[in-house]
Amino acid sequence: MDSIAQLRKNYTLGQLTETEVPLDPLALFEVWFDQAVKAQCPEPNSMTLATADQAGNPSARIVLLKGVEQNAFTFFTNYESQKGQELAIRPQAALLFHWHELERQIRIKGVVERLTPAQSDEYFHSRPSASRIGAWASPQSTKIPNREFLEQSEAKYQMQFGETPPRPKHWGGYRLCPTEFEFWQGRPSRLHDRILYQLEGSTWRIARLAP
Repeated sequence: MDSIAQLRKNYTLGQLTETEVPLDPLALFEVWFDQAVKAQCPEPNSMTLATADQAGNPSARIVLLKGVEQNAFTFFTNYESQKGQELAIRPQAALLFHWHELERQIRIKGVVERLTPAQSDEYFHSRPSASRIGAWASPQSTKIPNREFLEQSEAKYQMQFGETPPRPKHWGGYRLCPTEFEFWQGRPSRLHDRILYQLEGSTWRIARLAP
C-alpha cells in the first residue's frame, strides 16, 4: 500500500478548448460517448450516480445509462433501494462517466424525476426474463440473512410468474434533466482541460475551469 502515492500517469491523448466545443453540451456528450463505444471502452454506459439523504450525507454507486432522450439521461432501479429513497427526499443527483482509455471524464448535475409507468413497462419487458425475476426477488439495499434467501426468493417468483413476470410497482425508471456539465480531458503535467456548461434559463453558458 505504501506504493500508492507513487502511482502516476501522464495524460497525452487529447485536448479540449472552449472556443471549439459546440454550444449544446449534449452534442459533445454524444460525440464523446460514440468515441468511447468505438474505442471499446468496457461498459461505456456505466456511470457513477451520486445522491444524498435528508441530512445531506452523500452516497454513490455504479449504474447503467439506458438512454439519452428529450435532453435527459435515463436509468432504472428499485424505487425502495437506498438511491430510490434518497431521490424521493432530494430529487437532485450527479452523474460521472469515466473513460480511462480516452483519458476523459464527464460530470453532470441535474434534477431527477420518475419516468411514466408506461415508459418503465416498456423497458422492463425488454429485459431478459431472469433479470425481470431478479427485480422481484431482491429487496434491494435491505439486510438479508444469506445468499440462500435470494435463491429461494428467485425460485418462488419463477414458480409464480414463469417466463412472463410483470413489472413490480417498486421498480422503474428515472430521468436526470441536466443543469450542469463538466467535460474533463487529461493533459500533461496535470494541467488538464476542464470545460464547464451551466444552464441559465434556456441558454448554456460555457467557461474554462482551472485543473
